[in-house]
Amino acid sequence: MKIPTPHINAKKGDFAKTVLMPGDPNRAKYIAENFLENAKLVNNVRGIQGYTGKYRGKDISVMASGMGVPSMLIYSEELYEGYGVENIIRVGSAGSINEELKIKDLLLIQGASSNGKVLNNFVKDLSISAVCNFELLSKANNLCNNLGYKCKVGNVLSSDFFYDEAPEKMKEIKNLGIHAVEMECAGLYLNAMRFNKKALGICSISDEIYSGKSLNSEEREIGFNNMIKLALELAFVL
Repeated sequence: MKIPTPHINAKKGDFAKTVLMPGDPNRAKYIAENFLENAKLVNNVRGIQGYTGKYRGKDISVMASGMGVPSMLIYSEELYEGYGVENIIRVGSAGSINEELKIKDLLLIQGASSNGKVLNNFVKDLSISAVCNFELLSKANNLCNNLGYKCKVGNVLSSDFFYDEAPEKMKEIKNLGIHAVEMECAGLYLNAMRFNKKALGICSISDEIYSGKSLNSEEREIGFNNMIKLALELAFVL
C-alpha cells in the first residue's frame, strides 16, 4: 500500500508498532496530551487525529478510528498495511446488556458478532468468527488483575445501529452470551486476521442499556482513565 494513504498523511515511520485506537478524535487528543510524553501530531486528515509519543520511554501511537465498522476497516487496514503497525488496541465505549457490567466497568472483548454483512463478504459461503489475539487478551487480563481493575472477558455485538435498543432483541442477544454492544470491534478483528496482525478491544461501559443509565459526551471523552492506563501498560509489554 502506497503512503501517504487517502486518509492518513503521515510519513513512513511516524507510527509506532502499537497504536491505541479510540473512536473519538477528541479522546485520541486527550490520551496524547495527558498520557504520552513529547506527543507529536502525525495525522489530521478529516480531523482524525493521530499522535506518536512515549510512554515509560517506549514509542506508542494513538489515532481515532471514527464511528462504525466501515470507518474502522479503512483506518486499521491503512495502519496495518501502509504503516507497518503490528498491534491495534481499541479503547472505546460500549453499552452493557449484562447486569454484571456497570458504568465504567472494563470489558476485554474476546469475540465480536455483527448485524452487518462484513463478516460474510470475504469468503463465499463463510461467516467469519471475528476474534481477538489471545496473547493480547491474556496479557491484558493479567494486567487488570495486577492493577486491581474490575474487568470482564466476553463477547460483544458490533452493531451498525446506535439507536436500536428493542428490549426483546437485547434479551435474545444476551441469551447468546453477548455482554455489550459497540460499533467497531468486528471490523478491527477481521482486518487483524486478514493481515496476520494483532488486535484487542478494551471497552469501558458508557451505557447500561438494561437500566437506561449513561454517561454524557464529556464523561465519555475523558472519563475512562483506567481503560487508557490498562491499554498503555499492555502496549508497553508488547
